[in-house]
Amino acid sequence: MRRLQRYLAAIAFTSSLLVMSLGNHPVIAQTTAYCQESEAVRQEKESLLQKALQGDTEAQNRYKQLINQQAQQLAECRDRTPPQHQAIWLRLYPCDTQPGVLDKIMDRIVSRGYNYVYIETFADGQVLLPASANPTAWPAMVRTPGTENTDLLAEAIQKAHERGLKVYAWMFMMNFGYSYGQRSDRQSVLARNFKGDTSLNVVDNASQVFIDPYNVQAKRDFYQLVQQVVRRRPDGVLFDYVRYPRGLGGASVVSKVQDLWIYSEAARQALEQRALNKKGRELIKRYVAKGALSASDVDEVDKLYPDEGEPLWQGRTPPTQEEKKVLPSAAARRPLLQLELWRLSVAHALQGILDFVALAASPVQQQGIQTGLVFFPDGNQVVGEGYDSRLQPWDRFPTSAEWHPMSYAACGNADCIAALVQRVFKYAPPEAKVIPAIAGTWGQSISNRPSLEAQMSAIERAAPQVKGMSHFAFSWQEPETENLRKSCRWK
Repeated sequence: MRRLQRYLAAIAFTSSLLVMSLGNHPVIAQTTAYCQESEAVRQEKESLLQKALQGDTEAQNRYKQLINQQAQQLAECRDRTPPQHQAIWLRLYPCDTQPGVLDKIMDRIVSRGYNYVYIETFADGQVLLPASANPTAWPAMVRTPGTENTDLLAEAIQKAHERGLKVYAWMFMMNFGYSYGQRSDRQSVLARNFKGDTSLNVVDNASQVFIDPYNVQAKRDFYQLVQQVVRRRPDGVLFDYVRYPRGLGGASVVSKVQDLWIYSEAARQALEQRALNKKGRELIKRYVAKGALSASDVDEVDKLYPDEGEPLWQGRTPPTQEEKKVLPSAAARRPLLQLELWRLSVAHALQGILDFVALAASPVQQQGIQTGLVFFPDGNQVVGEGYDSRLQPWDRFPTSAEWHPMSYAACGNADCIAALVQRVFKYAPPEAKVIPAIAGTWGQSISNRPSLEAQMSAIERAAPQVKGMSHFAFSWQEPETENLRKSCRWK
């Protein structure tokens, strides 16, 4: 991995150029542990909301006073109760456009002590934008007749802000979704391996369609999408799927160049452009096309360009003048050249992710909005003779963004979860703001994971510097409510 870091440090990319071109009845809202409200307060709030929706003016005033009071109390409680940043992941549905539903959702989130909510904004090939004002390459999530002008994201942000909640727009990044992958005019955008396969051929979730981060059309489409999202003024934008797909079985490890997702035209051209002389370019082309380098390849390239010394590319240390005079035999040089071309290819794949991150973050940062990057703590590691196929270079993520490691290990206790967080701090620079994401429910174990309280306690002991955590997900905590919301039966 240190060698790959060297290659990554030496590789320059021009994504920045594309960015340039392109009342009378006060209720005391008592809180319990973790800033959660008492059951009496929750019931009072829900009763007031129901009456307010029926047109009761007094109830409307009392309800507004109560949510304002709770917003202030939540802020005070979170200031003195770790973690100061406590978030929950939330998916919205078309039925959430019904009157009062967003109010009820946000009220329940506040009641559980959260001061941040991560709203799924782009996922599974759909966007949370109004159908009538959606210039992006993806269909709107809300397409029910009569809701064409409904801006569910903007409304959710407003409802959350009224209650003192900060909102992050949670967006998939390199996974553009099934609908995008079916477009005839976007087939060249998709990431491909040596066989020409797309991610649809190697993952068990057909909604996952990964793109080539070097493709200009992919950059334009995603940049436009992010611009539309930041116009809604969320408090942050959280990028997920900042990686390549994870294959099944043996394909979960990449150990040869054919396994890499660098075989679409844009990625291949960008790799060849990393050559610093004609010999380097020709060897890169042959290595990628064949998947290996032979002694005859080296010999033939020497004869093609006799005026050049060693083949050169970004990250390769040039030989000294003395070494240039008489080159060792092609057979003697082939093993090292092939090894260095493998490292270059992996570094190239990694750099594509990092450049795409910079591009996507640009319109967010221009508006002074916080960015965050979601990742697997074990997604960047060496596995045997190869690498984890996700090739997620989170240890090189910019520290201007928050780091959100998905600490979802399931071993029956919290030790393996805390270990993932510790691994992040082992490689993270001191200035990185790490906000672990954990999965579970309050007060009970689920899916071989202990309660949220137990997980949080373990993380606090293992990494006391953590000031924020997030919980996946609202649907886990209220599965019945989730089902009712999907079917428009939550009244």
